[in-house]
Amino acid sequence: MAEKTKLLLLSLLTGLGSGLAAVLLEKCISLIQGFVFPVINKGGFSLVAVLLPALGMVLSLLAIRFLVKDDIGHGVTKVLQAVSRSESRIKPHNMWSSMATSAVTIGLGGSVGAEAPIVYTGAAIGSNLGRAFSLSYRGITTLVGCGAAGAIAGIFKAPLAGILFTLEILLFNVSMSSMMPLLLSTITATVVSYLFMGPATPFSCTLAPFNMGNMPFYLVLGVFCGMFSLYFTRSTLALEDRLEKLKSPWLKWLLCSVGVGLCILLFPPLFGEGYSFLGSLLNGQPWNFDGESPLAFMLHSPWGVPFFVLLVLLAKVLSMTLTNAGGGVGGTFGPTLFTGALAGFIVSRSIGLLGYPLPEQNFVLVGMAGLMAGVMQAPMTAIFLIAEITGGYDLLLPLILCAAVSFGVTRIWEKYSIYTKRIAQRGELLTHDSDQAAMSLLDPADLVSDKYPHLAASATVSDVLPVIAESSVAVFPVLEPDGRLAGVLEMDELRRNILGNGRPEQTSLLSISRQPAATVRQGEGIDSVMRKFDSTEAWRLPVLDADGKYLGFISRSRILEAYRRELRRIAAED
Repeated sequence: MAEKTKLLLLSLLTGLGSGLAAVLLEKCISLIQGFVFPVINKGGFSLVAVLLPALGMVLSLLAIRFLVKDDIGHGVTKVLQAVSRSESRIKPHNMWSSMATSAVTIGLGGSVGAEAPIVYTGAAIGSNLGRAFSLSYRGITTLVGCGAAGAIAGIFKAPLAGILFTLEILLFNVSMSSMMPLLLSTITATVVSYLFMGPATPFSCTLAPFNMGNMPFYLVLGVFCGMFSLYFTRSTLALEDRLEKLKSPWLKWLLCSVGVGLCILLFPPLFGEGYSFLGSLLNGQPWNFDGESPLAFMLHSPWGVPFFVLLVLLAKVLSMTLTNAGGGVGGTFGPTLFTGALAGFIVSRSIGLLGYPLPEQNFVLVGMAGLMAGVMQAPMTAIFLIAEITGGYDLLLPLILCAAVSFGVTRIWEKYSIYTKRIAQRGELLTHDSDQAAMSLLDPADLVSDKYPHLAASATVSDVLPVIAESSVAVFPVLEPDGRLAGVLEMDELRRNILGNGRPEQTSLLSISRQPAATVRQGEGIDSVMRKFDSTEAWRLPVLDADGKYLGFISRSRILEAYRRELRRIAAED
């Protein structure tokens, strides 16, 4: 069977699997919360709600350490890494591990989202199906995209958003031959979701008619969302880096559990995904936290309401990061929607208090798109996902304006999304640019050659003449007895000294060797290697391990040859 035909059939299976996984995750979270909510709401917001997230985090931590034995956090980033560094191969356990641990984390109140784990699950289904049926790298990568797109389509009943998510965030060079599998996968996943979850949109909302006169205020919202997107991305990554320095996972769990518990104690909407509070905002329903939060007194003052919500907005990033760092499994996708809704409420309520009443539900909905566009750097996904999951197509113009402004403001200071920043810093990010994608796929470790005869630093020219006479290379590494690089001897320099000095037996190699213009360290990324070639204009550079011991040379010619090979593979049509 031709690979194209296989790919179409497997995309249907991938969509089916992704859709079922999305339904199963939603059902598991609802089942757990069905036991939890009656307990925490008994007689007001119970202190049990402060302790339950710690239980969910430790259960996930135990499962990861002793059952899965693998890092399964940051699902979308892991998918990007698999595509760029692992030939789109994702381990089989990821077809269930992320889903199971995130259900426990979120069901017991972890302040994270279920979307990233289900994207990882769907991508793993596609990857393993592709490998089981011996597809090429390109075919497996397409199925990874199908799984991710199907997961988004299944969890949100939004097929178009699923495709756009894959095009903007995951896949780097999608051709028209890849579009049909993506369509089949998302449609299949959406149908599965409709069959098991019903036809209702994930976020029902009550919207006011669109008023063109409010467009300047949507512009203000876009700027606010862009600025908060910077806070969201940079605060999350900075806090994760600090927590990563704690070596004991149990100490980290304890500190993070206390932090999450305090956040929920002060701000009850931070319990779980927070979608019930989001629903209240989208429908203009009254809410208060009297008897539930020690800060509820703020809600009795007109300006205290947007200030309280602003505190929730800021604390959501903290609680999300602590939940993930403390052993929980969840994503940033859901928190992005939640904080975007809060941003829309803050802007509309504040402007209303200044004397210009605005339809708050409309701004809540548009704010969701604004935060997505800034944090994920995916404006098209943001626009159509929010329109699909809320039925808010009447607000398409404000959605486009707010998403575009937020994206533009964010890009002024931050080039990469929260998913791609760390990968880009390591030089491993695949892009929609085929040239850059081909270069990013190269691993310098695969391009190191040690065909060059080793010369001892203590030798003289006459000692090595027999070795040099039998070699065709133009450069030789001169090494110390422990394998450390003492210098590099070029054939031209050797020839000049032999012809100009009639006493080669008295000429030491060290005296005519030179230090390289730069060296490459083992594990260094391809971007860094290319910068060294550009700055030194060298044709080849020695590669050393962490102790400075010589491993071989990496040359421009080998890099260019590998680059052309990868470029042909990326561009090839199935």
